[in-house]
Amino acid sequence: MRIIRYQEDASFKLAALTDADEIFSLEDSNDFISLVQSAERDGISVSEKVKRIIDSSQALKKEIHQLDLIVPLEAPEVWAAGVTYMRSKEARNYEAADGDREGPTFYDKVYDADRPELFMKSTAARTIGPGGEVCLRSDSSWQVPEPELGLVLDRNGNILGYTIGNDMSCRDIEGENPLYLPQAKIWRQSCSIGPAIRLADTVEDPYDLQITCRIYRDGQKVVDETASTGQLKRRFGDLVAYLAKDNVLFDGTVLLTGTCIVPPGQFTLEQGDRIEIDITGIGTLTNTAVPA
Repeated sequence: MRIIRYQEDASFKLAALTDADEIFSLEDSNDFISLVQSAERDGISVSEKVKRIIDSSQALKKEIHQLDLIVPLEAPEVWAAGVTYMRSKEARNYEAADGDREGPTFYDKVYDADRPELFMKSTAARTIGPGGEVCLRSDSSWQVPEPELGLVLDRNGNILGYTIGNDMSCRDIEGENPLYLPQAKIWRQSCSIGPAIRLADTVEDPYDLQITCRIYRDGQKVVDETASTGQLKRRFGDLVAYLAKDNVLFDGTVLLTGTCIVPPGQFTLEQGDRIEIDITGIGTLTNTAVPA
């Protein structure tokens, strides 16, 4: 079961999307967190709340491609984890080494450490949804998308659902100096999430999801990479525990869990590139790159 949001005229609407691609209106809630809070008041899970609504209503006479999908929730904060996959560690070492590496780096150390790398990625104002435009930073010449599974959390750190995230990154800025990480990660429209939230209790095994990233340039596919969440070194519960440690979590916080897909060599995004990120059971998040 997935939760989507779409725009119709001047209104934002919430809906449930079944695995058979039937769409059911969730008119009693105007956003995902309102739906969660309504389920809490009823003393039931979100999936049970949605099931009861579906059982007592009829599907909309619309197909998913006919809807103007928007970001599935207005996440108050988007956080991200780094170096959670071996491929990510190798890529970060590559961008930092400048062709000359001797001995272990801080990326090697954090990959093996108990404490994960966690950083603030975005806010609601900087985050876009499906079909939107991600911005290319003007002072970077090596920019890539980072396809990631996102955890949608409540204020207690419970995982409510899963979504797709695009953690846009400037590899040259971060590689120049790790203290530049915030600038390499955070700028206008540098984060995208969507197109849906897969309810957590409808996912049999979140460590068995396939992630695919495709990039098209002038109609030609220039990147096509696939990975699995089974390659993730860290457990989601560990990442959430460190994020919540002496911290405040807000309902709807999203935690991106790191990437295992890095475009080859010196590949960099260009204006007009179309980025497609697909994760099993969630859908496909599509965005276009434009200058900031």
